[in-house]
Amino acid sequence: MIERSERSWLKADQAQIMGILNITPDSFSDGGLFLSAENAAEQARRMEQEGASIIDIGGESTRPGALPVTAEQELERVIPAIRAIREHSQIPISIDTSKPEVMREAVKAGASLVNDVYGLRTPGALEAAVELEVPVCIMHMQGEPRTMQANPRYSNVVEDVYRFLSERVQAAVNAGIAKDKIIVDPGFGFGKTVEQNMALLYGLARFRDLGCPVLIGVSRKSTLGAILDRPVDKRLAGSLAAAVLARIQGADIIRVHDVAETVDALKVLAAMKAIGEYT
Repeated sequence: MIERSERSWLKADQAQIMGILNITPDSFSDGGLFLSAENAAEQARRMEQEGASIIDIGGESTRPGALPVTAEQELERVIPAIRAIREHSQIPISIDTSKPEVMREAVKAGASLVNDVYGLRTPGALEAAVELEVPVCIMHMQGEPRTMQANPRYSNVVEDVYRFLSERVQAAVNAGIAKDKIIVDPGFGFGKTVEQNMALLYGLARFRDLGCPVLIGVSRKSTLGAILDRPVDKRLAGSLAAAVLARIQGADIIRVHDVAETVDALKVLAAMKAIGEYT
């Protein structure tokens, strides 16, 4: 169980930056860069110094078309990285997984948040989250990574996603997870078209009605590539614009690859809003 002080970022007044650290060979942006525990720990230290308040570690790619990996493969990737980070830092670590066995071992190794793109729907995942007593992030995804972008359809994407998250939050509370330990993520890019993603960003404030911190991950994603006609390594400006807009619309946690640049962009926004409070 993590200490209350380690959970303080859940209710922080300012936006929190979640730095992305993929321990995978096939993630769409940083796949293959941090496979060794040493490289992963160094990247985590760099992101913490740049202003990240959470490090999100994943051992299985969830990009469109990604193939699943076994729990054993996932554990081999993430556990050494978590332990290496914990040798030098107490920064909260999020484990990006849907597998209950990975959740348990990651928390045992030092993770302090479960970030589940399947919204705790994998058999045993909800029970594991209850048992571990750590905060959880519940995300919306239509379909699964291999097929989610085939033909996503919604009656109203904001309301459909809101309804799903509301049901999953209630299921988590009914199972025994405290409401103040739940974060929601509308799943930007997970089973949504470009237009549907933009509708979610525009309507992000709706998700605050759930009474949970709102996380959004827009960094370098293909929707930005489609809008900008830019490859993945040329999407920084679009990622920063999306992060600022998400914060304006009420996002509490911004999940990003480019920590320092996002911190700077949000500082400018915060400075402007602070002036507005006194005029």
